[in-house]
Amino acid sequence: MEAISSLDDRYLVQLYKDGNETAFKTLLFRHKDKIFRFIQMKVRDTDLSNDIFQDTFIKVVNTIKAGSYNEEGKFLPWVMRIAHNLIIDHFRRNSRVRMISEASSNSSEYSILTNISCPTKNIEDQITSKELLDQMVELVDYLPKTQREIVSMRIFHDMSFKEIAESENISINTALGRMRYALINLRKLIDKHSIVVDI
Repeated sequence: MEAISSLDDRYLVQLYKDGNETAFKTLLFRHKDKIFRFIQMKVRDTDLSNDIFQDTFIKVVNTIKAGSYNEEGKFLPWVMRIAHNLIIDHFRRNSRVRMISEASSNSSEYSILTNISCPTKNIEDQITSKELLDQMVELVDYLPKTQREIVSMRIFHDMSFKEIAESENISINTALGRMRYALINLRKLIDKHSIVVDI
């Protein structure tokens, strides 16, 4: 066990490909705390963090066993990308589009997206509201990856621009710039698809 624990990640992955389960346990033990902290910092929920952590390593195992792991990249950043994508997927599936408050952005540009609420109890109105929400969420998928991720973090998880900047290792100005371009692109998509929203 001591010999295995001193090996680089690349060799451990290769050993695991060859059927050495101890090699994978070593990888897991080596990186689990950092990966879990990364997930928890973004989702801020211990149970959800555990679920995403488990899903991450299920995907890691399946990818390695399928022979699809890219040896050119380093193991930890690769796992972090998997976790990050699972986090984004979770909030895209389960969250409602919410208003980006002008208090946090100091600009009317950031109020393009708003809660879609129904003033009556009419079931037809509620269905229309749900369909509109689904269309808005689908439009986010058409954005470039960097813009899509920042919109998902800001709107679906209500992260501040400071938190986004820290989690993405970018400046706040860069985060704001990506959001600005994302909202410009969303406006174009809204016009293109003739979606009526209150902005």
